[in-house]
Parts: sequence; C-alpha cells; structure tokens
Amino acid sequence: MQELTSIERISRQLRRQPVDHIGAMESFWSFTVANWVAKGKMPDGVSATEHFGLDFAVCWPFKLMINPEAADQVLAEDEDTITTLNGNGATMRRHKKHASTPEHLNYAIKDRADWLEKAKPFLTPGRSRVQTDAYVQARDRARQQQRFFCWGGVNVFEAIHPIAGHENMLIGMALDPEWVKDMANTYADLLIGLFEELFAAAGKPDGIWFFEDMGFRGRPFMSPAMYREIIYPAHRKTIDFAHAQGLPVIMHSCGFVEPLLPDMIKAGIDCLQAMEIKAGMDLLRIYRQFGRDIALMGGLDVRPVANNDLPAIRRELESKIPIVKAGNGFIFHSDHSIPESTEYETYDYFLRLGRQLGAYA
Repeated sequence: MQELTSIERISRQLRRQPVDHIGAMESFWSFTVANWVAKGKMPDGVSATEHFGLDFAVCWPFKLMINPEAADQVLAEDEDTITTLNGNGATMRRHKKHASTPEHLNYAIKDRADWLEKAKPFLTPGRSRVQTDAYVQARDRARQQQRFFCWGGVNVFEAIHPIAGHENMLIGMALDPEWVKDMANTYADLLIGLFEELFAAAGKPDGIWFFEDMGFRGRPFMSPAMYREIIYPAHRKTIDFAHAQGLPVIMHSCGFVEPLLPDMIKAGIDCLQAMEIKAGMDLLRIYRQFGRDIALMGGLDVRPVANNDLPAIRRELESKIPIVKAGNGFIFHSDHSIPESTEYETYDYFLRLGRQLGAYA
C-alpha cells in the first residue's frame, strides 16, 4: 500500500480498515518537552506533535467553567505551591516546579441545592464559551500538515467533578442519583449546544476526542449499573450527536474502566484510549475481547520509557504490537503520558521501534 496521509490513516484505523502502518500519537507532561528544549534536543516553539511527525492534532476550544470569564484568584503562594480559586468555585493547590494533578481542597457545589442555585442556571451555550479563533488556527495548521484534527475536551463525568469534587459527586451517585443525572444531562446539552455553535461558525473537525477519567487503580469510580443509569444516557446523547455529524469518537479514560467498557461501546465510542497498565488494564486482553468492536490507542507501558530502559521497551513493544496490529485498529501511544524523567533519545527509540513493528507488509 502506498504511503497514506495522517488523515487517511487514522480515518481508516478508526474503522479498522487496512493501512500502510499503525498511526501514532502521544501525550507529554509539560516539563518533559521543556527539558528536551533546554538540552538542545528540540527547537523551541515547535510542538512535540510536529517534531515527531505524530498523526493527530488536538484543540480544546470550549470553556465549561460555571463562570467562563473568571480568572484564577490566588489565595496563597509559597516557594513550591500556589493555591487558587477558579471559575467553578473550586479551590486547588498546584506544584510550581513539576507537573502533577492538583490537590483538590474545597468546592462550592456540595449537593443538589448548591447545584441548582450556583451552577445549573449559568451553564448555557454562548460565544464566550467557544474559542473559535484558536480552533480555526489549529484546524488550518492541521490541514496544511495533513494531520487528523480532533476537537478535544471533557465529557460529562470530567465536567462534573471539577465543580463538585469526586467525593461529593460519587456520594451523590449513591444517595441522590437524580441530582447527578441532572448534572450529566445539563453538561451533555451544553456540549451539544457549543458544538452546534462552533460547527456553524467554523466547520467540523475530523473527529471528537472526549477525555473522561472514570477509574482508579483496580476499579472504576462507579459500578456498571451506576454507569448505565447515570452517565450512559449523557454519553449516548453526546456520541449520537457526533455520529450524526459524521464524526468518529475517541474516548480517553485513565484508571481501570474495563467493567464499563461493554456499555461504553453501546454508547457508541469508536476508540478507547489510554488503557493504563498500572491501574489493571491489559491491552492484549482488551484487544481479544473488544478489538472487533472498537479501535484501541495506548496500552503500552510507559514505565520502561520513564526509566530509560531500552531492553524493557523492546520487550514491551515486541510482545504486543505484532498481535494488536492484526486488526488494523491499533494506534501507537503509551498507556498514560511521557514524564519528565524520559530522555529524548529514549522516546525517539520508543516511537521508532513502535513504527517499525507497526508496519504492514
């Protein structure tokens, strides 16, 4: 087969059709690329996507905060951390010297009454929530480079916990499920309204990439029954809308979400990413069970990459890629993202070997 463009390659892989070689994408911690630039391994001002010739470009153009215009208010700061109050009324503490998940300190939305008073009335579509210019610039650049261009952003689960926190949300799922269903449905309607506004003003992307972390180590955040009752209807609504626009849907979910996967597939996802190994996900097991139904992106252990262990990287890739590429739907990606301990030469080796093993005769 002749060389395909990234748009052609990924479009075919999401339908599990033959391609020239597997596509490739990656996520990088911010300090990872900064380290490589500081060491002279990468030019400043060039994205890792462009530098390594990856197949996707992704733009996050929506503002889903309760107050999309609110700037973070600094509440406290020291040498290592900064604590802020954001437009969701959430108080967060972040490290300043390395990239990590922020510490969640407090939330304005703790129950149904708070939601109805402080959040729901303000979650309506509007131009202030859509960064159209940034979307157009990213799309046009992707088109020039023939990269598969995705709208990127959260779906309903990842929209709810930033306003209420995981603890309040999950207790609500058990004790007041109608409240959480209302939040999920409200965010689904908001997303669809914003999609309609964006697409009318600036046109469609090549695909939709939802980010929806629904698990932790060994377990999802909810039972499959809770997922079906509370989250699935909103997922189905947003994914049905995307499909009606002719757009395939990739869904990212960190953590162990395998028990939810049959219903996520029924909701309509076209591809699962990232299949986090240390949380209990297993690429080969998921491929055997679901590889005929959806494409898969990720599932390659990032720990040998983070440890700069080239023999372990080779063992990891040789044990998986020749198997999962057989269905034409496997896209190269680590099982999480590339941390700052990774040397430039290590990631380059990881990617080159993956592409070599992922070539089709």
